[in-house]
Amino acid sequence: MRDEAPLAGREPLIDAHAHFYHSASGRGDWERVNAARLRAGDRIGITYHVASVLGSYGHTSPTYFPSPADVSVGNDAMAEFALDPRIRWYVTVNPNYPDHALAEIQRGVERGAIGVKLLASRRADDPLLDPVCEAAAVHGLPILHHIWQHRTCEWPSQEISDGRDLARLADRHPRVAFILAHLGGGGDWAHTPPAIRDVPNVYPDLSGSGVDRGMLDSALRILGARRLLWACDLTMETGLAKLRALDAVGLSVAEIADIRWRNAARLFARGVFPRCERVETAPPAAVA
Repeated sequence: MRDEAPLAGREPLIDAHAHFYHSASGRGDWERVNAARLRAGDRIGITYHVASVLGSYGHTSPTYFPSPADVSVGNDAMAEFALDPRIRWYVTVNPNYPDHALAEIQRGVERGAIGVKLLASRRADDPLLDPVCEAAAVHGLPILHHIWQHRTCEWPSQEISDGRDLARLADRHPRVAFILAHLGGGGDWAHTPPAIRDVPNVYPDLSGSGVDRGMLDSALRILGARRLLWACDLTMETGLAKLRALDAVGLSVAEIADIRWRNAARLFARGVFPRCERVETAPPAAVA
């Protein structure tokens, strides 16, 4: 069989925002979906999927307000998936249960979690998130926070946040790197880069089904290549489309490498991406 080159080339590539399903998620086809993700990742050329499980995905408790039991079951499943050398994982927590959240972070660290996943369980600037952020700082864990690009109203079944909310949280916790989820995931993306421009520990990921003309150009102009992380979330074909777009917007080879993998390698602990770390990395540059 002919050895086909990956669609995105052979250079390192980290998907900083991925998800897997599990047996308690209410999907009878969960194994097929997970296998399809890994198969697609191999074809694209993804070196590592950094993933989380969102409780039971709404099967036995609400997706954005998962019960402690569902959070723990989901994290147990995610830790097992991460035995695959292509997978790294975020420990998911619901900050509405502070003691349980802190215990899950500790348990996740002991099982190899490299970051924390926060859902739309509480507004990002709520003080209830501070203990979670303090624990993340102690363990050196980046936080991936679910975001709606420019929140203009309340939505049912979630306590949504936008870039301004996350910027206020990040300003309170300068030792923590915050990954702003799915710049292309819905809402007014043009609002987000200016909202976080002066908060250098917030890094948008490019995931989401939106691949709007001008979205990447605007983010690059306002934030620069060293503030952006490539990612897929659930729609892997749009992740590939954004890679194609990065090749067409005039970036240097070094800037493309930053977005593809080097920024992630800088944010997460040294050594967690050994297949990518052939090149020495430097700390992220602060925004001027």
